Amino acid sequence: MTIFDTVRGFTMISMAGFHACYDLAYLYDWDMPWFTQTVFQDIWRASISWVFLFIAGWMCTLSRNNIKRAAKYALAALVVWLATTLVSVDDSVNFGIIYCMAACTGIVALTDPVLKKISARWGMSLCLVLFALTWSIPKTTYPVPYLAWLGFPSPGFISGDYYPIIPFIFMYLAGYFAAHIAQGIDKTVPSWAYANPIPALASLGRHALPFYLLHQPIILGFLELVYSV
Repeated sequence: MTIFDTVRGFTMISMAGFHACYDLAYLYDWDMPWFTQTVFQDIWRASISWVFLFIAGWMCTLSRNNIKRAAKYALAALVVWLATTLVSVDDSVNFGIIYCMAACTGIVALTDPVLKKISARWGMSLCLVLFALTWSIPKTTYPVPYLAWLGFPSPGFISGDYYPIIPFIFMYLAGYFAAHIAQGIDKTVPSWAYANPIPALASLGRHALPFYLLHQPIILGFLELVYSV
């Protein structure tokens, strides 16, 4: 449905704006207390990542090959990790949002027959509750190493973008179950879901992964050019 492409396109622009503000504040030392010293940064970040995960969970119910989709995300996550580790502009990205997409998609692909047996309404409600209950788990540190990928970072773990399986699989699964709820409603999909009032946003939304991989290097390159001049 076009509505998802449009929402994703808008969210991608919001993500680019967020990363531009992040770069200016933390890499170029701009005085931006509204961004660095208030809850606004967390709210803005959540409005981006939660939308991406929810839509990705919904989309996996329409995919013909989620294993292939998970592998594509995993390859992109590897590229991000290599690039951020080698360039060292900021902290390297270990278990970031694309890794989370890969892990969640792979888990759903392997457990789909079981998940389909769960009532979609109960499943979505439970996932949202579990997301809220487990939200703070990766915000502390644990004395067990090598579990940062799951959501239990050790004291020495650092990442410039951290989205472990717990709690974010629950937001992904909320989208998965929401799709099944919508598909189970015996009604025609409303025309507005297929409308395309902003073609540029919808077009952008259909190329989310390339945009994600390229937008930050482009922003940093532009800022370096401006500052060098």
